[in-house]
Amino acid sequence: MKFNPSQLVLKNKAVFDGFSPNWQKNIASGEVVFTTGMTGYVESLTDPSYAGQILTFTYPLIGNYGVPDKKYWESKKIHAHGVIVSEACLNWSHQAGKTGLLDWLKEQGIPIITDIDTRALTKLLREHGVMLGAINCSQNKLKKDYNFIDPNKTNLVAKVSINKKKTYGKSKKKIFVIDCGMKENIMRSLLKFDLSIERVPYNYNFTNENFAGVFISNGPGDPLMAEETIKIIQKAMKHKKPIFGICLGTQIMALAAGAKTYKLPYGHRGQNQPCIETKSKHCYITSQNHGYAINEKTLPKDWEVTFRNLNDDSVEGIAHKTLPFFSVQFHPEATPGPTDTKWLFEKFYDSL
Repeated sequence: MKFNPSQLVLKNKAVFDGFSPNWQKNIASGEVVFTTGMTGYVESLTDPSYAGQILTFTYPLIGNYGVPDKKYWESKKIHAHGVIVSEACLNWSHQAGKTGLLDWLKEQGIPIITDIDTRALTKLLREHGVMLGAINCSQNKLKKDYNFIDPNKTNLVAKVSINKKKTYGKSKKKIFVIDCGMKENIMRSLLKFDLSIERVPYNYNFTNENFAGVFISNGPGDPLMAEETIKIIQKAMKHKKPIFGICLGTQIMALAAGAKTYKLPYGHRGQNQPCIETKSKHCYITSQNHGYAINEKTLPKDWEVTFRNLNDDSVEGIAHKTLPFFSVQFHPEATPGPTDTKWLFEKFYDSL
């Protein structure tokens, strides 16, 4: 595979020179973020929560075990707008591998820039916060007045949610799963239980139907953009039946309860985020991918913080004090990352 010189250009006019495969000809823009995971690039890139973002991998070598069959992906395609690495491995090797990272990106039409000092880029993002940027493979200099478009100003959830309802399993216990851009391993985790699952689009109003509980999935972007989902959860809460949310689902639950959210400086992305459960004081290493968090001071008095991030003390979980509503900001389903908190799925099932 041949490479041409290319550039990563940030909104603050910082420029990083690198190389891109010669099949890339255009400019790809998005929000430049970083993830600290050593592995899991396939799961991360196919996670719909990365829609609108250009993902920087801080680990210096990415692609060494190739790309496995689709059954191991977290969705049907790559959702990230671009990839930034220090080195993309050309000589990958793994028994489950079907193709190489670069060939996969070409097939999916996702741009990559290599030979970037990802340590320097990450330090810049940690200091200034995540920012808009573009991978320029056009061989033309990017104009200083380039119009960077913030993907978080649109309803990204509407772009990654399913289009129509899907039914799984047969059981007396029926739950509605709101797909806001859900990772497939969440469905795999839920299907391990004796449940009838109605997987519905982000704007499907199920509140007049019979159900035992509600699950709100992960998803991309600013939670305030998911207005329709927030209103549906407010209606669902009136039934006082169990509701469990993950990642974006936590923020949507908080907004439905009357709290507010805010954007983190550079977010939490990776598989090594430490969290503490506030009551038991048990610590867990978690997999995370979010750029927004709950403003603890705005939580209603009948809600409480259940988990905190040990790096910055931000809210990682909330629960209602008397009703069966709870959620976590991290990913108990892992893929990639540790499965220390998979017991939360059992907690949800037992509450039904």
